[in-house]
Amino acid sequence: MTAKGLSTRQIKAIEYLKENLIITNKVYQEIGKVSKATATRDLTELIEKFKLLERSGEVGAGTSYKLIGS
Repeated sequence: MTAKGLSTRQIKAIEYLKENLIITNKVYQEIGKVSKATATRDLTELIEKFKLLERSGEVGAGTSYKLIGS
């Protein structure tokens, strides 16, 4: 764990979002080198625990995530 309890993968995702505005589960899997289940868990934690992301789009393949307030 690192700053404020975020994992290194989650910090990479936040940095990615600052440049690209949205991220998908698939992109998170690629940049974090993790399974779909781990990506889902990490993204859910960023939404529910850390209140940093919001979910948009359809549940499933159409879901994307963005930083709250962006």
